[in-house]
Amino acid sequence: MHPVSPAALSPWVPGLTSIALYTALVLVALGAVLWLTRWLGEQKPDPEKARPYECGVIPTGGARFRYPVPFYLVAAFFLIFDVEAAFIFAWAVAVNDLGWLGWLQITFFIVVLLVSLFYLWKKGALDWKPLAAHRRTFPKI
Repeated sequence: MHPVSPAALSPWVPGLTSIALYTALVLVALGAVLWLTRWLGEQKPDPEKARPYECGVIPTGGARFRYPVPFYLVAAFFLIFDVEAAFIFAWAVAVNDLGWLGWLQITFFIVVLLVSLFYLWKKGALDWKPLAAHRRTFPKI
């Protein structure tokens, strides 16, 4: 039996060693730069410097206020339907390789998207009116 050298075990060893060395050097350089800026930098604490800057306007009151729910709904719907658009674009790139089975799958995918969109529309998730105005306009049958 002959001993096996460590380099013969995996072709990834030289690549991993070089990337580990590079990562260590980057972290050492980053630490050195941060330490030098802290050590050489001028530090004059001042209450005026600690105050938040709001485009030249002195801030009054709290910075937190409540957003209406439709803003969050629109953001969530945009993310959902935007990700689906990315899937459809990827399908369009590979349409020739996928054949009829791929066409059937993307058709089912789009049908599910349309059903979910119509469901959201019917539930009123896309309406920006207040709920009371929505009830007055569309009475429940």
